[in-house]
Amino acid sequence: MQEKIREVLSGVIDPNTGKDLVSSKALKKVTTEDGKTTVQIELDYPAKTQGSVIEEMVRAKLVEAGIPADVKISQNIIAHEVQRGVKVFDSVRNIIAVSSGKGGVGKSTVSANLALALQQEGAKVGLLDADVYGPSQPTMLGITDKPYSVDGKTLEPMVAHGLQVASVGVLIDPDQPMIWRGPLAVSALQQLLKQTNWKDLDYLIVDMPPGTGDIQLSLSQEVPLTGAVVVTTPQDIALMDARKGLVMFEKVNVPILGIIENMATHICSKCGHEEHIFGEGGAAKMAAQYGVELLGELPLDINIRLSMDKGEPIVISDPDSKVAQAYREIARKLAVAVSKKNKDYSAKMPSIKVSDT
Repeated sequence: MQEKIREVLSGVIDPNTGKDLVSSKALKKVTTEDGKTTVQIELDYPAKTQGSVIEEMVRAKLVEAGIPADVKISQNIIAHEVQRGVKVFDSVRNIIAVSSGKGGVGKSTVSANLALALQQEGAKVGLLDADVYGPSQPTMLGITDKPYSVDGKTLEPMVAHGLQVASVGVLIDPDQPMIWRGPLAVSALQQLLKQTNWKDLDYLIVDMPPGTGDIQLSLSQEVPLTGAVVVTTPQDIALMDARKGLVMFEKVNVPILGIIENMATHICSKCGHEEHIFGEGGAAKMAAQYGVELLGELPLDINIRLSMDKGEPIVISDPDSKVAQAYREIARKLAVAVSKKNKDYSAKMPSIKVSDT
């Protein structure tokens, strides 16, 4: 029976990975008890909104083969390898940097909605606002509380829409400009990252500062990054700077998980007409040039801006909208890209002790 089920499910293609459920090792277990067969499918990425789709595909194939069975879909997100010599955090399985070569491309908006989209797909997600000189996540997520410490040494993450959040923006007067030099800013961010009590996260999204300066370089070398996402617009100038950010990550051995093109089109709020006002296909060409995946294209939509100003990102305020659906599709593609990376084995490596004999 098990061999027959494996043969049948080798013909079921996961719509998110493009691989069949057997070769991708998603078929976890087949059990038969009291004449009742149960097929367990375990995904290594979050796809809560797609679970019923995959379940129905499996069940339909089994019924077609004359095998009535219960189908159970679950997920198991593991830690994946990071830069050599940098240890993965115990409480955070995967850290993903969201970066841009320049400001003004909507990187922080993308970071917040992407984190929330991953959460809606069933993952445990945190968001670190590392944009020291322009921390906008507290406003975008509607955070007004101040962080607190239980032990006087570490900070508890703030919670917004279910996300665990840490931001330098809640530690300073919002009207005061940040005039820290690079080393001080880097030190502050490392403390915020390492001294926040993140609680069992599948993914920590890091909203990086724009550019390729000291902060970006230091974080890329010293923070255990699973990979990076580059946000750009179709505009030639934005693409030129985005390429610099991409190359920076490559030079410090941080893999690029994909490119997101923001403001790909403008949607008129009056008539719904869609137009490529910043150019067309720029991110796709860049992705092809560097051999990385284009995770998706997002529109310039007034509802995105309005929702962020209210502290309720569009993935939360209008989860059934086309934009929210696009964010969830991008989130699934990103999670699949992470799942393709090698597993992290650092926690299982034995420690070596040298002693006098």
